[in-house]
Amino acid sequence: MKNVAIILAGGIGSRMGGPMPKQFLSLNDKPVIVHTLENFQKNAQVDSIIIVCVKDWISHLKEILEEYKISKVTAIVEGGETGHDSTRNGLFSLRDYLSDDDFVIIHDAARPILPQAAINDMLRVAHDKGNASLAIPCYETVIYTDNGEDGNKQLDRSKIMRIQTPQAYKFGPMVKLYEKAEAENKHDFIYADLVLIYYGETVYFSKGFTNNIKITRKEDIPLCKALMTFSEEELFS
Repeated sequence: MKNVAIILAGGIGSRMGGPMPKQFLSLNDKPVIVHTLENFQKNAQVDSIIIVCVKDWISHLKEILEEYKISKVTAIVEGGETGHDSTRNGLFSLRDYLSDDDFVIIHDAARPILPQAAINDMLRVAHDKGNASLAIPCYETVIYTDNGEDGNKQLDRSKIMRIQTPQAYKFGPMVKLYEKAEAENKHDFIYADLVLIYYGETVYFSKGFTNNIKITRKEDIPLCKALMTFSEEELFS
């Protein structure tokens, strides 16, 4: 049984407003994506990595992989028009490589903080249940709104989980759902777990952590730098 990581680096980072996609910004003297890749590079359960990359930055990515010696990367796949399409491209590129009982791990390139224990717990649940998404309970008050300006209905936060990446899936069932979505011309699923739910499947949870930051805005960079001063045990306690 193989575990293959699909790293999603297909976004252009428009919300950052900078000269390059957020996954290539410098974080503690190396690109964000390198921090992310190194988390999977050093995990003994991860057999290989493929990267789904925005087309215009593929050549730059190849230079980075050589410079930082990320040896587990076996392929770079061109990103799609949407996040869903990028995930689809990554999954479909593995159809001749993986068996139905192998597993794929889908993760955002812009989430560089990932303790090894989080990867291992996710794979434990996925191997047992067929899939797993990092998740944390919702502690804030949650109010339903139709327009983003007001609301008058409180949701029960005890029944709400906040989902994160990475997420792991048995390859055969997952790729079949993406083939079904493709046949139905559906391209707007944000994450693979929503594809599962849309087609009536159950999403299983593994232990997430509050400091699983996805770099989206400029202020996220200094936050990540601060969090990287903590040990993995402190982050994933």
